[in-house]
Amino acid sequence: MSLDADAIVDRRRLRRKLTFWRVVAVAVIVLGIAWAAAVAGNRVGFAGTGAYIARVTIEGLIRDDHERVEQLDRLSRSSTARAVIVHVDSPGGTTAGSEQLYDSLTRLKEKKPLVIVVDGLAASGGYITALAGDHIVAKQTSLVGSIGVLFQYPNVADLLDKIGVKVETIKSSPLKAAPNGFEPTSPEARAAIDSIIRDTYAWFRGLVQDRRHLDDAAIERVADGRVFTGHQGIDLHLVDEIGDERAAVAWLAAEKHVDAKLPVRDYPLHSRFRDLPFLHAAAAALLDAAGLSTLTRSLHDWGGIQAVERLNLDGLLALWHPASAN
Repeated sequence: MSLDADAIVDRRRLRRKLTFWRVVAVAVIVLGIAWAAAVAGNRVGFAGTGAYIARVTIEGLIRDDHERVEQLDRLSRSSTARAVIVHVDSPGGTTAGSEQLYDSLTRLKEKKPLVIVVDGLAASGGYITALAGDHIVAKQTSLVGSIGVLFQYPNVADLLDKIGVKVETIKSSPLKAAPNGFEPTSPEARAAIDSIIRDTYAWFRGLVQDRRHLDDAAIERVADGRVFTGHQGIDLHLVDEIGDERAAVAWLAAEKHVDAKLPVRDYPLHSRFRDLPFLHAAAAALLDAAGLSTLTRSLHDWGGIQAVERLNLDGLLALWHPASAN
């Protein structure tokens, strides 16, 4: 064998060894991150030692979340948390998820003084969340309200008819899986959905009227689906005070006799490793190091699909969004 051939063989052998140790190193890192994630998962809600005021943040779309319920129940049993400040910045979400969150905060309020701070938006299901507090603080320009319920579905019947596609359906009764979007909505199906909307809206409206102590005329002014600024919300009795977290602490001290000098600490409701994004990245690095870049691309594509699926919201919506311009 020539010297050149020997050199090529040695380089290949060295490259294989290098790849092996790279894979081992990345695997060790992945295992280390997984271990840290497991430890962090067991410490969700940990806010340090000593008496404090817990800061809970509710943001983004609201849906059923059993981990959040468990952490709020755990907070209610904490011997060091003297009170709770709930920051809300949400356009709402599903009515069932909003009801679940409202019930959890109500149980927490029975154990700890609780005040709501609206950071930017507490609309629809976000406002249902805010109703759990006995005192709601908002900024002048925060948006609150959007008291209403909706059910949306696309209807592509005309489009399918134009391109010559027909969806055949065999079902046990006329209202099964109706409306389905593949055919014109029948009056009976529309009436059935309308009765669900009206029933849920009556629950939402009654909750606002009861929690905010509004008479019939007052609830009529605010329950038409509009949002209001925090400043407008004062006169409409949707908000109690203009301010921020400092105003919330001052209210706790004045009305609930909580020491205003207590530190306010974040009380996370989910593990910071919940979606494990860097495990995903580490796994991709591991595949790259092993020369499996095709699988790396598949992993990224799978992550994108999962992200889209997490945006799905099932059921009736108590959700606000500004109308898009045409």
